[in-house]
Amino acid sequence: MDPVNARSSPRCLIIANPAAGQASRILADEVAERCARLGVPARTRWTAGRGDAARIAAQAVAGGSGPAPAGDDGLLVVVSLGGDGTVAETVAGLTRAASERPRPHALFVVPAGTGNSNYRAHWGDRPWQDALRAALGGPEIRPRTLDLARLAELDRFALLGAGAGLSALVLEGASGVDSSGHRRLQAGLERVVGRYEPYPGRVVVDGTVVHEGRTLFANVGGGRYRAWQFRMMPHSLLDDGLLDVCVADAAYRPADLQAELRAGRHVHSPHVVYARGREVVVERTDGAPLCFEHDGELLPRTGSRVTLAAVPRVLPVLCDPETEDGVPGRVGAEAEADAEAKAELDAEAVVPYGVEPGRAGAGPW
Repeated sequence: MDPVNARSSPRCLIIANPAAGQASRILADEVAERCARLGVPARTRWTAGRGDAARIAAQAVAGGSGPAPAGDDGLLVVVSLGGDGTVAETVAGLTRAASERPRPHALFVVPAGTGNSNYRAHWGDRPWQDALRAALGGPEIRPRTLDLARLAELDRFALLGAGAGLSALVLEGASGVDSSGHRRLQAGLERVVGRYEPYPGRVVVDGTVVHEGRTLFANVGGGRYRAWQFRMMPHSLLDDGLLDVCVADAAYRPADLQAELRAGRHVHSPHVVYARGREVVVERTDGAPLCFEHDGELLPRTGSRVTLAAVPRVLPVLCDPETEDGVPGRVGAEAEADAEAKAELDAEAVVPYGVEPGRAGAGPW
């Protein structure tokens, strides 16, 4: 997306979710004050229930209830203050308004929820205050247009990504946990990992079956991280027009799961498939309802199949510019870890856009 000159009067609309784990009026006021100090006036709207963030975002971008005066076509920065679920709702509203010739806009995420994995995908582990200054403090505001995934059967979009099996059940395990932030999801994983029963499943990427059999988890995305700390999709890019796919079969040892996910080394296991493509089908082969989530929201168990299609570069977002290797926000130790992982993958001679015998790889690393 073309840069926006600061003189075009950008404004901020903060959509704050009071039900998010770390959201508060103090935090919302701080965000608004920091925006104002950067020359971008801000207004806060609080959600009152499910669907409010989507409605507020859609109306604001369409010009119905944003903070800009009538006729002002300057950039509207829509700040999602909450968790990954709040971000998903906000994105749903922005995409809903996209067909109505909306005013120029861009999403900015302030992490105030449980996992905050969207924020980490956009800015790494730098403090949100520094991220806001980087996004709004220069002479130009430079949104990037990121990919989404469309969930065909549900007619909705995913930004962070989606998961079936253990990845989804963790959210169920986290309910009722007396903790906050990513520690809550960590506790959820510990509660369910020992008793989880893999499901009979199949994953198809661009028409090729990359996995069939007992399935521990199947993830599609999107952002690299889940629950802030787990590098579930260690090679995913936010704007390459492709979906990354990571599937573990039932032979993967749960005892190894947490440490290897944190390091992103699970992809080296012979019991893990890592693929990439434009359309992904995740399903149960026994016809039973699939345990499934997207963007940190556990969905009702209804159908046995979900189809995800990449929608390239449709969402304007204020996030880190690309680094040399094309990955936003990768600096220091994380960048070194990426370089080491890529070198190992090169040494293992992974075949791009091919399917290896026994284990599949439907896309380049």
